[in-house]
Amino acid sequence: MRERNEMVLADLIQVRAEQKPDLDVLTFEHASLDGGATPDEVRTFAELATNANRIAAFLVARGMAPGDRFALMMRNHPEFVEAMIAASTTGCVFVPIDPRTRGEKLAFMLRNAGCKGVVCADYALREVVAARQQNPQVDWTLALASGEAEEVLALNEAPGTESLTELLSKPASTVDVRLADPEAPLQIIYTSGTTGDPKGVVFPNARFGSYAAVGLIAGYQPADRPYTGLSLTHGNAQAVTLAPSLAMGLRAVFSRRFTKSKLWDVCRLHGCTAFSLLGGMATAIYSEPEKPDDGENPVRRVMSAGMPAAIWESFAKRFQTEILEWYGAVEGGLAFNPVGVGPVGSFGKPGPGLDMKILDENDQECATGVAGEICSRPMDGARVSVEYHENPSASEKKTRGGWLRSGDIGHTDAEGWLFFDYRKGGGIRHNGDFVNIGFVEKAIAEVPSVTDVFVYGVEAASGAPGEKDVVAAIVPTDANAFSADAVFAACRQALESNFVPCYLQVVAEIPKTASEKPQERFLRVDFASDAPNVFTEAR
Repeated sequence: MRERNEMVLADLIQVRAEQKPDLDVLTFEHASLDGGATPDEVRTFAELATNANRIAAFLVARGMAPGDRFALMMRNHPEFVEAMIAASTTGCVFVPIDPRTRGEKLAFMLRNAGCKGVVCADYALREVVAARQQNPQVDWTLALASGEAEEVLALNEAPGTESLTELLSKPASTVDVRLADPEAPLQIIYTSGTTGDPKGVVFPNARFGSYAAVGLIAGYQPADRPYTGLSLTHGNAQAVTLAPSLAMGLRAVFSRRFTKSKLWDVCRLHGCTAFSLLGGMATAIYSEPEKPDDGENPVRRVMSAGMPAAIWESFAKRFQTEILEWYGAVEGGLAFNPVGVGPVGSFGKPGPGLDMKILDENDQECATGVAGEICSRPMDGARVSVEYHENPSASEKKTRGGWLRSGDIGHTDAEGWLFFDYRKGGGIRHNGDFVNIGFVEKAIAEVPSVTDVFVYGVEAASGAPGEKDVVAAIVPTDANAFSADAVFAACRQALESNFVPCYLQVVAEIPKTASEKPQERFLRVDFASDAPNVFTEAR
């Protein structure tokens, strides 16, 4: 008889369903969705096990063998987690895809991953049907009736589509866990693909199991209630919220999507004690108008990956919470800055058993304060391993010389604390100075008429080599009452002259990925110095 291994998701759920069958481990809240007009969706361990088995039985009936792949394309629904567990049960591989993905990008992912089927929500069904026309290997679709969108493609209008909702309402024969090796892949997570086609990172079952340890790094206690609005199609929501909660039996809360305006209300309503932030999310939250009760919330700790140093202390004081900064990527690498230990602005020091250094172009370690690429490998010097699906050249490039090449530029201080500077090729140098965008975004975020901001660079009008002009993309609270002069005045008061934006680009929203990372390329495409929504400082 096969021995169960809690590093395997399917085994973990079976064990917890026996130990704590009625624990409401996952809550998918509806307050931020529709004001609570519809009830929250809650899953106990027993319900997760039952529903995952139903999806697993469907996969087996469809002839899906261990190693076969299917796409998983929906927002944060409980059925997303149940499909994950079903993949682990059957030994299949799921491919999480942001449900906003469309056109050739979606078709490429399905083709590159060799997906034989798609599990999706009805709001993604139209794009799935179109992409299937370019992917004849996809022979089934299982769609969830979300009840969230008015203009969706009806299931009976989509050839080869069955109802996930109906499937979960019917009993199914028990499917035994078919996974033979914990190192077999569980999922293929595609990178954002800002240049060229996205690359799929092959992600073993055991690595998801190892995410339980993130709960220890986060300092989660038995009574903690983690929360996230980050997409489960992204590694952060899986690593920081889902995996530790399933392993530790914490009662996690999920929103369909990140909502900065309702985040604190959700945390208060559900008694959430921790949540996760990425990059620009912190600035977006900080940009919200101050309220007298900002500090009156149950959140004791924020797990942040990219808290701008410029707002770090102000954020913690305003919302009366601790900040634990950390750094990592879906390919690997981990560092963290324990609360109150390392300096503000540092993402910490490498995790246990890991070596992380700042290397120059010749793979020599950079001196203190000198910028170079953030690279990591096992402490024993063993070669790091990364597998991009059907892309061995990219895998080799990512691990050249045995180091995991992050593509991020950083530096260390005299005590060895690590700092992130900018994405490789993404720094902004203006009039000879590298612009600290965190300070620019803080100054603008504190202007009452601004509700979100992202700063990036465009080719300098001067034509100076290596130089960029600074652009602040701004979402105003009221477009009709927006004053560019007020924003420029605030920048002049708070910033050194070279940091003051050359342009303010007013937009309805800042386009972002599933991980809430601003998508600079879309802003850049829409930018023109003489556009009616672009302002320069009156002189």
